Amino acid sequence: MGWLGKIVGGTLGLMFGGPLGAIAGAAFGHAFDKSKEFDRIDENRRWGFDPDDLFGFENSRFSGYATRRLNTTEYEQMTFFVGTFSLLAKLIKADGEVREVELRAVDSFMRNDLRLDPGSMASAKQIFNSALSSREPFEDIASQFYKAFSSQPQMLELLLDILFRVANSDGKVSKPEGRLILEIARIFRFEQWRYDRIKERYVTVTDRHYAILNCTPSDSDETIKKNYRRLVAENHPDKVMAKGLPEEFVDVATRKFQEIQAAYDQIRKERGF
Repeated sequence: MGWLGKIVGGTLGLMFGGPLGAIAGAAFGHAFDKSKEFDRIDENRRWGFDPDDLFGFENSRFSGYATRRLNTTEYEQMTFFVGTFSLLAKLIKADGEVREVELRAVDSFMRNDLRLDPGSMASAKQIFNSALSSREPFEDIASQFYKAFSSQPQMLELLLDILFRVANSDGKVSKPEGRLILEIARIFRFEQWRYDRIKERYVTVTDRHYAILNCTPSDSDETIKKNYRRLVAENHPDKVMAKGLPEEFVDVATRKFQEIQAAYDQIRKERGF
């Protein structure tokens, strides 16, 4: 089991604030969302972005067991892990009901895309179920996620890609699901064209190969080459893991990287450069 599965499963006690902390705390019943109990933490720091204050206190009297501080990368991994399954829960509730086909899609994503081990799988499902019943608005969850990864757009794009992948698992993205993902993209401050390129990977509007490279068929060869080089540099699995991607998501990042390479190869062959 990766360290995330052990942490969120309760082996370690950690401080983790904001709406994601509330969801994790409800899922596991320990001190994820106790930041408000420390008077020295003011309102501007409640969201869990100050490692010195919110990542853990040695022998905290609130947790019942020893805690430790997370470094920045570990905090970002925790945010990505909890944030992904929380937003997936909000996604499948977007149309007002939770259907069996949607639950199977999430389960398939955990098993087949992420290939989670049993411990991480159990932790992911606890987070997911907690978020299903949580009153935390998806906008607040997305805002906390954005604050953690605002300087790492490839991480934000990967989450949107995951949401579209699961939403499209039954062959279509419903209107409520599409509206929720669009609103998350706006919270992430994505330009419309960038959101459209991600959407077009799953909802056929233009050539999917061009959409993967954030291009259109009318773009020049040089634009396509430039976008390809940038995407390869930004999305190499080793690089995004170093920037806070949990190890449980490495297969998803690897497949996205392979899709970028395959799309470029196809366009290159078609255009003859």
